[in-house]
Amino acid sequence: MAGIRECVDHAVQIPPLKIQGIKTKAIPLIQDSVDWEGSGRWIEPFVGSAVVPFNIKPERALLGDANPHLIHFYAAIQRGTVTVTIVRTFLEREGAHLRRDGQEHYYRVRERFNERHDPHDFLFLNRACFSGLVRFNKKGNFNTPFCRKSERFRPAYITKICNQVQHAADSMGDKSWEFMYADWTDILSQARKDDFVYCDPPYIGRFTDYFNSWTDADALRLENVLKTLPCQFLYSMWSENKYRKNERLHKAFSEYEIRTFSHFYHLGATESLRNRMTEALVVG
Repeated sequence: MAGIRECVDHAVQIPPLKIQGIKTKAIPLIQDSVDWEGSGRWIEPFVGSAVVPFNIKPERALLGDANPHLIHFYAAIQRGTVTVTIVRTFLEREGAHLRRDGQEHYYRVRERFNERHDPHDFLFLNRACFSGLVRFNKKGNFNTPFCRKSERFRPAYITKICNQVQHAADSMGDKSWEFMYADWTDILSQARKDDFVYCDPPYIGRFTDYFNSWTDADALRLENVLKTLPCQFLYSMWSENKYRKNERLHKAFSEYEIRTFSHFYHLGATESLRNRMTEALVVG
């Protein structure tokens, strides 16, 4: 996979959006598992935070998600309507309001975003909400509560976010990346033999906040579609934790190579809520 490995940096690039389940810690394993010359398109039907394409850096990509706000945010960076200069000015202004008014301002921005869907408001909410939890109700409105940190947007934190926005813009550069708001079935139907699919769906059997509903039936359909793709694929899924093992995964992909790695994740602020998870990567 020389065509891809040459594009990969040693340091993992962190995207500007924080999404639960982000695959930052899996990037080295994903990079090592991609055996592809890069002649087709890199395809992701659940692009989420976009951490994987930002680190793989394919020349051509089709990046889809059922959450329109994720797609619109990264498309805005690509178009140049979300820039480092604009983001810095915006976060400095909104951060000052947050320091002054606390959660009252957070909920003003949340209401404004649900009316206008501005990508800058989305970034603000993503970085000021509880635990980086991107959650929407059945009406499609962002409803995650405030993180209760009124001093959130200090100068160093704003600079960190701006650097991530710039890195995202640089990763796209003059590459041919298409961001598409679409159902996963529509994205995967466009896969061709020279493409490579990376699939990171909601985790069945674990808490998820997928923009649309995600059921066992959806997971089964996805597993079947992956097995009939005309191209190579990688499929991310949880394998086990200290309580149980994902028997479904190992049964469904018993004839495929399954690579695993373990890491800790947090469900809260205390050390007692730090849990070990074994993640799986199916190589197809």
